[in-house]
Amino acid sequence: MIGSDAGDGTVRLDKWLWAARLFKTRGLAAQAIMGGKVHVNGERVKSARRVRIGDTLEVTRGSEQMTVVVRGLALRRGPASEAAHLYGETDESRSRRERQHDAKRLANITMHRPNRRPDKRQRKALRQLGGKD
Repeated sequence: MIGSDAGDGTVRLDKWLWAARLFKTRGLAAQAIMGGKVHVNGERVKSARRVRIGDTLEVTRGSEQMTVVVRGLALRRGPASEAAHLYGETDESRSRRERQHDAKRLANITMHRPNRRPDKRQRKALRQLGGKD
């Protein structure tokens, strides 16, 4: 449903982040806002801050940072297909996230991982190496 809380064309930030499916729960959205992980138009804000169409949000989730522009308002969380129409990610943000994803993927490729679990002899050697035996 497109609309607003008070009929003035605004919605609470934590509600909008939840409805746009940027966070799984409204509580997680509020926690991120209070932790300074969400900025509206370059300012640190509180959960009750009202967002309007055209506002720019900078959202950090873990190591992922994205910049989105509010395109629509929703009171309720709907299907992902509808949530995708509530915001648009900037081209710069999208390319930055893709570069980060590629770098993380390359780092995982170069990381040495054993093919199997250590056997009894190898576990004993590892314990001795760690000074636990």
